[in-house]
Amino acid sequence: MSQPVQPSPVVTPDDLEEAVRLAVEALKGIPEPAWDDKAGSLEWTCWETVEHMSDDLFAYAVQLGLRTPPLDVYVPFTLESRRPGGPKNSVHADRAAGPAGLLQVLETSGALLVAMTRTTPLDRRGHHVFGASDPEGFAAMGIVEVLVHTHDLADGLGLGWAPPAGMCSRALARLFPDAPRTTDPWTTLLWATGRADLPGRPRPTRWRWYGEPRP
Repeated sequence: MSQPVQPSPVVTPDDLEEAVRLAVEALKGIPEPAWDDKAGSLEWTCWETVEHMSDDLFAYAVQLGLRTPPLDVYVPFTLESRRPGGPKNSVHADRAAGPAGLLQVLETSGALLVAMTRTTPLDRRGHHVFGASDPEGFAAMGIVEVLVHTHDLADGLGLGWAPPAGMCSRALARLFPDAPRTTDPWTTLLWATGRADLPGRPRPTRWRWYGEPRP
């Protein structure tokens, strides 16, 4: 007799809230002069990378904000890069507020997405280039953006940081259905986003997640 198929773990708004909290706590350890250094292997500075994280969280929240969201385009907020090669964001932090202000922008953007994923009807869909997604999917996307970019920042500055394995496993199950399930979840998430090696598997040079709701 065949065994029943077990449902995939569910990503929750609580997971997202915890991911943002952990990231903010970790990033408080960045010394002020380092905010203009490159964020690990990225071409963006540490400051720009946190702005990008904040912008992603904000963008995912607003995709769920319309009663009938468009499924082929993003909500048309203006995107602006502050320098050639910098990220194009709608969200920018006031430099005069310093790193503490920047982390407030990150925390607040995260709170917007947490609130939207808690209160939006589960059958609502919003546009994303990797597949029209539901509130759970946007929560998972926010988690992955926060976790991997906090890794970029921490790795470049030599700060030790790793998120909870369960959170990583749930995000992998939701967005990376083809990723292995028997390897360390955090290392696997970094591998799936082109940031780490897994034994016997080539590191992806191009990668994507799958935002469509899971069956």
